[in-house]
Amino acid sequence: MKDEYDFSHARRGAIASAKGKTRITIMLDDVVIEAARALAESEGYGYQTAINHTLRRALLADQSKVTASDTTGHLKSGIKSSELKSLEKKLSEALREIQRVMEPDARPQT
Repeated sequence: MKDEYDFSHARRGAIASAKGKTRITIMLDDVVIEAARALAESEGYGYQTAINHTLRRALLADQSKVTASDTTGHLKSGIKSSELKSLEKKLSEALREIQRVMEPDARPQT
């Protein structure tokens, strides 16, 4: 470790590229976070990616504007279509569960 460091040319900011993304703070129900983390863990993605894909599909499907580039923009190269379809199915199931939980009279499933 050096005795001194030169920060005269340093800049504050995120290390990760923000291209096409906006950092926000959002309050979500615990059950939504738990569902996203479970889905993400089973698929090998981060939970924020799972939430982003779920929201993207839900919001853009209503507008009939979902394109291949919209749904695969941040996926690993070489992913098989069967893997993508499996992920889409699981995301749809997670979305249905999120919608169910968001209903005013929702009760935990037993």
